[in-house]
Amino acid sequence: MKFTLILLLALLNLARGQQQQSRNSPLSQSFIDEINAKARTWRAGPNFAPETSMAYIRGLMGVHKDADKFLPPVMVHKLDDDDDLPDNFDSREQWPNCPTIREIRDQGSCGSCWAFGAVEAMSDRYCIHSNGKLHFRVSADDLVSCCHTCGFGCNGGFPGAAWSYWVRKGLVSGGTYGSNQGCRPYEIAPCEHHVNGTRPPCEGEGGKTPKCTKKCQASYNVPYAKDKHYGKSSYSIARHEGQIQKEIMTNGPVEGAFTVYEDLLQYKEGVYQHVTGKMLGGHAIRILGWGVENDTKYWLIANSWNSDWGDNGYFKILRGEDHLGIESSIAAGLPKV
Repeated sequence: MKFTLILLLALLNLARGQQQQSRNSPLSQSFIDEINAKARTWRAGPNFAPETSMAYIRGLMGVHKDADKFLPPVMVHKLDDDDDLPDNFDSREQWPNCPTIREIRDQGSCGSCWAFGAVEAMSDRYCIHSNGKLHFRVSADDLVSCCHTCGFGCNGGFPGAAWSYWVRKGLVSGGTYGSNQGCRPYEIAPCEHHVNGTRPPCEGEGGKTPKCTKKCQASYNVPYAKDKHYGKSSYSIARHEGQIQKEIMTNGPVEGAFTVYEDLLQYKEGVYQHVTGKMLGGHAIRILGWGVENDTKYWLIANSWNSDWGDNGYFKILRGEDHLGIESSIAAGLPKV
């Protein structure tokens, strides 16, 4: 009898603990409610199934803590007092003939955001700087697997080093997973953020880094060495709102990095500002433009967590205050066209 009572009490305590844990989970409805009670400029909603592994989510934050040491030299734009920086700017509207600017990729179960932010912006810039004549989707697979000076593949890397590698060694083409596009399409499958989707569940820590195969897929008729496209220069932009704006307006989307907290996971709309939750790590993204919403200035950002996350794959974050370091690690470069 005494043993049964002890067992019952233990089970009750376990159930209470699980219930408490579920209430405190950053993927729970109660956490979403807490965000929406505190946030003034944005709204949260479910982006991931509540049972999604937090190890998987932490594994998406692929900007290594030493990434700032690998930023290329700063390039400074001449900003005149009469420089007319518009209130709103969107690269998708500025360069409508460049389809990659509108694409949202998926890094899968791999901490390769450092590579995705880079290859996305590089792809955009090939089109922009060739006046819409060159459409070249730079391969995230090639960068993640072959750039050994860029960090640790799926276990995180240095965004700035990716741009330097592009200039030195070049990168081949490659579309998204299953696209069959280009020389080396992405090898890591996307996983399912939602309960009833068709993709496998998001679980476990970062996936295995693909092998550096210096060979194109069989269906692609250009040899690997001939498919390589290079950067002409790589540089970073100073932590200055006007400098970043001038760079995007002049040369196209840039790669940025910032610190992610748990509340960002559940972003749905508005201008994100951190209000609650723990730090998860550093994350790299592509910055497409800027604007003002309800008197709050923002950067317009494309994420690499598929189009079913956030606002169709995009989000806005507070601009002009280096919020969570968003203006401190801007990497870019010019393509050889």
